[in-house]
Amino acid sequence: MTRILAAALGLAASAPLPEPRPLPQIPYTPGLDPAAMDRRADPCASLYAFSCGGWQQRNPIPPDQASWSVYAKLADENEQFLWGLLDEAARPGPARSPEERQMGDYFAACMDERAVEEAGARPLRADLAAISGMKGKGDVARVLGRLQAVSGALLGLGSQQSFEDADQVVAAAQPAGLGLPDRDLYLAGDARSRETRRAYRAHLERMFGLLGEARATAAASARTVMRIETALARGSLTRVERRDPRRIWHRTLRAELAGLTPSFRWDEYLAASGAPPFDWLNVEEPDFLRAVEGLLEREPIAAWKAYLRWHLVRARAPYLSRPFQRESFAFYGAFLHGMKQERPRWKRCVSWTDRDLGEALGRVFVARAFPEPVKRDVEALVRRIEDAMRERILGLDWMGQGTRRAALEKLETMRNKIGYPGRWRDYSALAIDRRDFAGNVERAARFEAGRQLRKIGRPVDRGEWQMTPPTVNAYYDPSLNEMNFPAGVLLPPLWDPGMDLAPGYGNTGGTVGHELVHGFDDEGRRFDARGNLKDWWTPADAAEFEKRAACIADQYAQYPVVDGIRINSRLTLGEDIADLGGAIVAWHAWKAATRGQALEPRDGLAPEQRFFVGLAQWACASERPEALRLRALTDPHSPPRWRIDGVVANMPEFARAFDCRPGQPLVRERPCRIW
Repeated sequence: MTRILAAALGLAASAPLPEPRPLPQIPYTPGLDPAAMDRRADPCASLYAFSCGGWQQRNPIPPDQASWSVYAKLADENEQFLWGLLDEAARPGPARSPEERQMGDYFAACMDERAVEEAGARPLRADLAAISGMKGKGDVARVLGRLQAVSGALLGLGSQQSFEDADQVVAAAQPAGLGLPDRDLYLAGDARSRETRRAYRAHLERMFGLLGEARATAAASARTVMRIETALARGSLTRVERRDPRRIWHRTLRAELAGLTPSFRWDEYLAASGAPPFDWLNVEEPDFLRAVEGLLEREPIAAWKAYLRWHLVRARAPYLSRPFQRESFAFYGAFLHGMKQERPRWKRCVSWTDRDLGEALGRVFVARAFPEPVKRDVEALVRRIEDAMRERILGLDWMGQGTRRAALEKLETMRNKIGYPGRWRDYSALAIDRRDFAGNVERAARFEAGRQLRKIGRPVDRGEWQMTPPTVNAYYDPSLNEMNFPAGVLLPPLWDPGMDLAPGYGNTGGTVGHELVHGFDDEGRRFDARGNLKDWWTPADAAEFEKRAACIADQYAQYPVVDGIRINSRLTLGEDIADLGGAIVAWHAWKAATRGQALEPRDGLAPEQRFFVGLAQWACASERPEALRLRALTDPHSPPRWRIDGVVANMPEFARAFDCRPGQPLVRERPCRIW
């Protein structure tokens, strides 16, 4: 199978669009790639090394990436394909739909680097003036509301599905306003965290300098931001704490907000944000609001002006002129993630178009790259995975009948979304100007923020998607009790219609099983079939689940990440449970799908071995040390090697497939098993 790639545009900043070049094709990558393997490695010591050693040797990390993987490579290929579609849409042509004209104009404005350079920091002028014009701390709420959609400062106001009534959408206030990726980076005493704080403060000073502040003033502004953000970090939950949905659900009457933050003018904030009327909202972290109140009481208005200026420029820097772009990349790309150079302009423009007009772009992508027979094949695969999960639940010897009935009800009501939405999003109210890229980004952000706020008080739209069709990823939503698999993740080498079923079930079958099991992991199990936060477990069954989950947590806590850091298995527990359960369910689904068939070895691998190599090859990856250190702190997924070796070490089916003996690294004496 081949797919079209966009040609390099060779686009000068001020030049008109060149004539389109012939669109080349890229080679097909099979669902199981023998060249990606390292057959010198012992699979019983590391299936990951055996399956991915060749891939790692042949696929060095590109300089514009923090890591490189099978998923990232496919996403890059999809971006090149989208580049071609956007290049077409940006040119005058017959019968362009309104959506194609919008995305073409957005992309053309983004690629017009001369106009971006000429604009400099001018796109910030009106918001900076609003910040500068604040007379007292009573103005903070009003200006924060104005900036809510475009800066990410202090609070995130939006909507969410109610944990109490999954058919309704309610208002929600989330903690926000930290410029570092995790609250622990402000508080931890290890050498890397201290180095990160020093680098961040230097970055702040340079950014304030780009806004025109003198060196001494910029240094003072940076110290102010660090002081405010450190206090906010102390008032925030950790990532592990936030994994418990009960910790982030606090039904709060609108009238009660004044009790949490007497110094914050909520009415002005909500009016400036454009929020509709509501009687109550979910305050995810009340202690965070108490920390905000303490800051409002003791910090002068000058401090709040510095803080708001910083978060405005932090959020908008990638869309401004080169000095802002370079400085943003130097810290967030190079220092934090180890990237050697910025992504080319065309890649950033494709990514931003997908973010802001994703379903318009996705509609064209699906028509050109996602055949309907592939959708039907994956739908059949999902049904077989669900059948296998049903059999697994029925056969569990540790679960009582009452809990089993509720688990089966949840499985039976789980919805599947495959490929693309049944109803495409309408962007007609979003104004796109071919000559105003930064304005397009701001208008798109306000358009999306308004769309989210308008949901408050309305019934849940269970047909909505949270990812765009070209995305190489998938997700499970516990409040909706649904799995979502965009078209982008259903292309070779992940789902390969021309390949035998063994690697397909190991790869995409394992992904489907992974998302399904999220409905029954340590977080997902707390939501019922409808999506309400409700305990449907007997105490005895819940205790048995926790015991089995602890087995997995204890196992993964032993695995190294980088520089002596080990996996934070309380952060990764949900993903680790889903990885293991998904692989087990996919194995049983494959066995059922091929029952009675005479399966032959291929590429020197028995059918059972092909399943496990397929299971491993989706995860082939390499990562920079900086990215690994940051992931160990922030990512709920274990590193790729352990997402494979940690799983198969608990599967006797793997040991039998490769004739592994007791005592070898991937043969656990007491395997962990939940589902």
